[in-house]
Amino acid sequence: AAPGEPGQAAFARRIDPAREPGLSPEQRRLMAQVEHAQRQRALQRRLRSRNVLLALGIGAVTFGIYGYTFYSVSQERFLDELEQEAEAARARARARAESAAS
Repeated sequence: AAPGEPGQAAFARRIDPAREPGLSPEQRRLMAQVEHAQRQRALQRRLRSRNVLLALGIGAVTFGIYGYTFYSVSQERFLDELEQEAEAARARARARAESAAS
């Protein structure tokens, strides 16, 4: 693949450092370090995106539970029922007091 051909670039050629005859041991070591650093960066990017998706999922579930709890509590009318029972009990007590006073 010559650099002059369409779609081919000179820097896109991949080489194997162990088989390349003109490289010194120091150059091979440096190439291995660079490749290792590139793999680590790719791994970090992949993990970062997974962590963001996981955090969004956990946040969505948390807010869903929170919202549902508020919704279900607002639908409950047990305090209204207790208030009605208390009002009825007061009315009965007034009626008894009035009948006892007469």
